[in-house]
Amino acid sequence: MTSVTLYHNPRCSTSRNALALLRERGIEPTIVEYLKTPLTRAQWQALAQATGEPAHALLRSKEPLYAELGLDRADVSEAAVLDALVAHPALFNRPVVQSERGARVARPIERLLEVLP
Repeated sequence: MTSVTLYHNPRCSTSRNALALLRERGIEPTIVEYLKTPLTRAQWQALAQATGEPAHALLRSKEPLYAELGLDRADVSEAAVLDALVAHPALFNRPVVQSERGARVARPIERLLEVLP
C-alpha cells in the first residue's frame, strides 16, 4: 500500500475537501497539521522538490504578508521563499498531497489525483 501524506489546515475548506476526497477513495492519509507542527527548512525544500515546481508554488500569493515580505518580486530567491515558509507557515498554499509518485498543491483539488496510487 502506498502511503499518502496530506499537509493540512482543518480550518481551510479546500484542505477539508481534499481530506474527504482521499477518504472517499479509501485512502487514510498521514495528516500533517503544519501550523501545529511546523516543517523545517529542509522539509519545506524536500516538499517543494517533490512537487517538481519552484518553492514559490508553495506560497499563498493572496495573503497580505506575501506582499509585505516582498515575496511578490520577480527576483525572490528559493532561499528567501523557504525562509519565509519557516518563519510564517500560514503562507503555505495548502493543501498539498504527497505520495511515492510525488506531491501536488491541490488547487484545484483534482490535482491531488495526479499522485494517488
